[in-house]
Amino acid sequence: MCLLRLSALGDVTHVLPLVHTLRSAWPEVALTWVIGTGEHRLLQGLPGVEFLVYDKKSGLAGMRALRRELHGRRFDALLQMQVAARANLLSAFLPARRRIGYDRSRSKDLHGLFVRERIPDRPGIHVLDAIGSFCEPLGLRQRTVRWDLPVPGEAHDWARAQWPEDGTPALVISPCSSHVRRNWYPDRYAAVADHAASRGWRVVLCGGRSRLERETADAILAAMRAPALDLVGKDTLKQLPALLARADLVMTPDSGPMHIANAMGTKVLGLHAASNPARSGPYSDRRYCVDRYDDAARKYLGKPAAELKWGTKIEFDGVMELVTVDDAIAAFERYVADRG
Repeated sequence: MCLLRLSALGDVTHVLPLVHTLRSAWPEVALTWVIGTGEHRLLQGLPGVEFLVYDKKSGLAGMRALRRELHGRRFDALLQMQVAARANLLSAFLPARRRIGYDRSRSKDLHGLFVRERIPDRPGIHVLDAIGSFCEPLGLRQRTVRWDLPVPGEAHDWARAQWPEDGTPALVISPCSSHVRRNWYPDRYAAVADHAASRGWRVVLCGGRSRLERETADAILAAMRAPALDLVGKDTLKQLPALLARADLVMTPDSGPMHIANAMGTKVLGLHAASNPARSGPYSDRRYCVDRYDDAARKYLGKPAAELKWGTKIEFDGVMELVTVDDAIAAFERYVADRG
């Protein structure tokens, strides 16, 4: 069986429960996952899965190379779990007897031309549940959600070495999403971080090596009165889950680290206005999310969120201004109260 989901970090995390569902039902079935380069670095070592890595920069040449790598092989089923044009075209290079894709309401970029069967059309469900329904045309149901990210012991060792285990709760801030208009503002992050520090918390910044992430972290640190541990650009994709697992609470916009933290069992203070937390927020627990999605729908699209097509993004300049410092501090205090 072949799974096709190239990106992004959060979405490939959502595929893990489906992998475990398939392996639990059919431990003898060989699973092959066609995945993106960065996403493979996160999931490398997942037991019972053969990964075929496709570099998006390789274009058609990379697709042809993948087809040559599969010479003589034919899958019983292809689960085409990505509707972007590149993924649709890539799926044509993967020989399979059954080709299962999204329902019509979620299809785009000619997705329907590349599949012969579709998952059930269930509007109003989380992204993880939509991905989980890919096993239903095969006669299964995803009844349990299990992640089990493959995190090596040395990654946990690295995370434990970053700050002492002295009982001080840790707020880890991962400030950037790959979608720039989902990102909050450095001065607002700094205000919430200072509030947490005043309550006796340790503040940790994490993120990747991009220029945006470095500049955002520098701006947060410059605006803060309290000290913070700066780990931006210092971890690997294998170390990131271990780092997020050490946090008591992770504050982040709708991003890959949001879903990785959730998969590691850490509570998330999600910042939502551009996207709907009911669809793409932390799957397990959204009690500590800030939800200004309805306000954004009314301001930018002139209608309440309930009247929008499920999955509508409201990625306008300035949309995250709807999320206030008071909103985030209130969410933080909800967690503190529940934590006792």
